[in-house]
Amino acid sequence: MPFSFLVMGVSGSGKSHIGRQLAAETGAIFIDADDYHSPENVAKMARGEPLTDMDRESWLQTLSELYREHQARKVSLVIGCSALKRHYRDVLRQGAPNLHILYLHGSREVLLDRLNTRGSHFFSGEHMLNSQLNTLELPGKDEAIQCSIESTPKEIIHDFLHELSRKLAEK
Repeated sequence: MPFSFLVMGVSGSGKSHIGRQLAAETGAIFIDADDYHSPENVAKMARGEPLTDMDRESWLQTLSELYREHQARKVSLVIGCSALKRHYRDVLRQGAPNLHILYLHGSREVLLDRLNTRGSHFFSGEHMLNSQLNTLELPGKDEAIQCSIESTPKEIIHDFLHELSRKLAEK
């Protein structure tokens, strides 16, 4: 049975990097949710304007459909997506009812340092990070497995898969 994984967190948390490694470790396909933003959303973020729920709605529906399509093809999928609000994660779960979520958590200082040192990306700046941190609805332990971004990628993936195995065994 294929798995559906979501690697979530604010910008700078390592969603793409960890997501690619998780996909490689589990034999899944990796998709960066940023690649599915509309040109209007990308332009808005590049101007330093946070997206609204309305801006995100069709984007989230597209990602949900990607989960549905991969499940139908019996292919495991990892999507790296901020998924800041529970509502957003609920939309994604419409396409993947058994969605397994890895929440990458880090301090504002570490996140800002990462944003300031990474190459070109349409999302940048302290204002945008603050906006995401203010929007973030922390997932509970019932919803996601939380890992610190200060751990190595290998440790994060190991800890996530170990905790996921434990949770699945309890069911």
